[in-house]
Amino acid sequence: MSDIKPIAMTLGEPGGIGPELAIKAWLARAEHNLPPFFILSPKIIMDQTTEALGLQVKTKVIDEVSQTGKFFEDALPVFEIPGNGEDIKPGTASSKTASIVIDSIIHGVNLTRSGTASAVVTNPIQKSVLYQAGFNHPGHTEFLAELSGPGTIPVMMLANSQLRVVPMTIHIALSEVPKQLTAEIIKQLVRITTASLQRDLGLKKPRLAIAGLNPHAGEDGSMGDEEIKVIRPAIMELRDEGFDVVGPLPADTMFHAEARANYDVALCPYHDQALIPVKTLDFHGGVNVTLGLPFIRTSPDHGTALDIAGKGIARPDSLIAAIKMAADMARKRAAGNAASQGA
Repeated sequence: MSDIKPIAMTLGEPGGIGPELAIKAWLARAEHNLPPFFILSPKIIMDQTTEALGLQVKTKVIDEVSQTGKFFEDALPVFEIPGNGEDIKPGTASSKTASIVIDSIIHGVNLTRSGTASAVVTNPIQKSVLYQAGFNHPGHTEFLAELSGPGTIPVMMLANSQLRVVPMTIHIALSEVPKQLTAEIIKQLVRITTASLQRDLGLKKPRLAIAGLNPHAGEDGSMGDEEIKVIRPAIMELRDEGFDVVGPLPADTMFHAEARANYDVALCPYHDQALIPVKTLDFHGGVNVTLGLPFIRTSPDHGTALDIAGKGIARPDSLIAAIKMAADMARKRAAGNAASQGA
């Protein structure tokens, strides 16, 4: 019996590698000591996938999340949602299956927010076909934030066993970064990240390192003044508030092993500055964690991989890492809640 409630897993894009990864993660459950999880999907989609891949995997429809542990050792539990497999072709994303993708996410969030599931692990979605079906959110994370209620500010953290990073700006042109990187944004991200690391990773006083925007962190203004005008004042104010934060640090010297030992998470001004080191250190084992939500959400750090869907070659490493991280966070959060109630 697991020490946490089951983990909800969303289907993701049915034409992508999500169904295959879910099956392969279940097959690796004993090897990786995975906690019980269930997938939110029409059963037929999972059965079609196992048959197409030639895998000997049983699926079992569950009526209640609490049944997950009962069947998990012998079959992949499926919390069935409406839909069929007629419009699914591996390697092709279709707007016809958008309702299945969205329902899977909504049900996963609702079950997790209600406390029925301990966390939600999301498989990758294909935003372009969801847009064709009327999906009006910029992305997966923004949809999760809306489902969380007003005032929710999601923060993306990428993590593996060696490094955690938070990009302070995400999918924007490099030329736009100096315009969007404000002192208020930096302070907001540090506060949310710190609170999340305390609550979900059990770090009493998280150590944060902030990278400079320019080469050599601006070198006293000779290579840009964002460090002097924006980043450093924000850091000084955060220190006055009691946060353990250092910087701005030159990005080219803050990711080797000795440097990483001095902080728990690195905040970086732009997307690639954060993602290159974390993906270089462990390309297949990276996990995307959304901080700032009222529930635990992790996801594999890759896309739908339509080019290899249906070929049986997709690696489940990142999904397995996402399941394990979600379980660890759920345990830490439960322990923290118990401690606060007993205080």
